[in-house]
Amino acid sequence: MEEGSPEKWNQANSNCAGRQQSPINVVTRKTLKDERLTPFKFDNYQQIFRGTIKNNGHSVQVGVPHLSTISDGGLQTAYKAVQFHLHWGNNGGPGSEHTIDGEQFPMELHIVHMKHHYTDLTTALSDPEGVAVLGFFYEKSNSANKKYDPVINALRSIKTTNANTSLPSISLAQLIPPEQNLTHYYRYKGSLTTPGCTEAVIWTLFENPILLSNDQLRAFSELKFHDGKPMVGTFRPVQPLNGRQVYRSGGAVILASSALLVAAIATALGLSHPN
Repeated sequence: MEEGSPEKWNQANSNCAGRQQSPINVVTRKTLKDERLTPFKFDNYQQIFRGTIKNNGHSVQVGVPHLSTISDGGLQTAYKAVQFHLHWGNNGGPGSEHTIDGEQFPMELHIVHMKHHYTDLTTALSDPEGVAVLGFFYEKSNSANKKYDPVINALRSIKTTNANTSLPSISLAQLIPPEQNLTHYYRYKGSLTTPGCTEAVIWTLFENPILLSNDQLRAFSELKFHDGKPMVGTFRPVQPLNGRQVYRSGGAVILASSALLVAAIATALGLSHPN
């Protein structure tokens, strides 16, 4: 049975046949704007850490010290980062888990967080809103993204399953777009995308993509599954919405209103200082 086949998930765990599964296809015209989806507050995302990067047999995963947190963004409480991992296709081909209006991107980054008062992910997953995952899409660029050098270079050392190596110092902030470019996002309730597919995840999918060169994207396809075959197609197919509503942030409105405010002030200043 192939890694990417839906049967693998459904046989592995009955949760994987649940009604609030991830990933999904986001149909943008059916999303509802939610003014509560304000910009996120990223605390200690600039914090430099030395993580361990591991080939866990179905992805590349990096453990994160529980120092970086997210809050606001429509979340009820703060969540702390636990790990990040990636999903990709074959040699830079379509490979994201989520799709937007049917478009599948070459790769997707998941930064997994748990509610700040939990100490382990297993406990957090027993809370229906215990986990918050930030999802970022990648797009191909003509030039390499130097901020990704530590991750890409480490891949050579972890080609086989369960291989791991220490990463040079990195921060979560260097892996994602600048904070001011993260106000546009989608939100829905879903699940882990690997067994046991636990339905305890608040998903956030950011519109603004991360750019990597074709060579950087292809480097992930050089990893191997436990059977020695190339680790490609490491994404779960999109799952039925089953009536769930997908929301979009009010980012555009905030930007528009602040632009109007600036224009109003400029006009007022112009009136008070006639030529």
